Amino acid sequence: MNKVTPYLRLPFSFDVSRLKADLAVVAGADWLGHFNTGAYEKGWSCLALRSVNGSLDHIMPLEDARFADTPLLAQCPYFQEVINGLECEKTSIRLMALQAGGVILEHRDSKASLEDGVTRLHIPVQTAPEVLFRIEGETVHFSAGHAWYLNASCLHGVENRSPQARVHLMIDCVTNPWLERVFQAAGGVLREASPYGDDAIHDGNVQEVIASLLSSGHHAGMRLAGQLRDIHARRQAAGPRH
Repeated sequence: MNKVTPYLRLPFSFDVSRLKADLAVVAGADWLGHFNTGAYEKGWSCLALRSVNGSLDHIMPLEDARFADTPLLAQCPYFQEVINGLECEKTSIRLMALQAGGVILEHRDSKASLEDGVTRLHIPVQTAPEVLFRIEGETVHFSAGHAWYLNASCLHGVENRSPQARVHLMIDCVTNPWLERVFQAAGGVLREASPYGDDAIHDGNVQEVIASLLSSGHHAGMRLAGQLRDIHARRQAAGPRH
């Protein structure tokens, strides 16, 4: 299987002064501390622009929920222009502020990649070269005025070594063909789907998985083992894959 793309700068450019103007309009609103308090040091806070039921006090990006714009987004015409320019459905949209000296500890967000259906975009509004992501061991700065894709299922963290807060407009998009075309045009490589229906199962461990399922003695497990064995046999018959 091919290697995933951990992050990618997409071919969009934005007016930083207009982004900052909209930020100034809502900067005095009630920002909420991030709910995962064990994941960061110093201040990491959020302002909901689109959330579950349009609530200002709901910042968790839940699946299968009804998302709606919050009243704050109506005050931000350029944010709306940026968001509407993305030809896809959006779920959670938040302003994310990491205070000066703040650290987001390295972590993974489960099923948060383009291939999993969640294309997470970061648009830096206020940043500095001293704000650095660490993604799968690589250090990168997400520059202002651009859109950056982050495969949040990869190991990632952030340090803000600058003297001011870093603020990103973070947009969770529902992956569609338009996003896939943009992603690939920018040099992104789509992860191949597992032939076994589960990314944790591959040619190197499928025999071990089959043996485990058979040893369980459960009817469902034995049926799945037979399906995996059939898939593996067809792949073996097809010959080497490059």
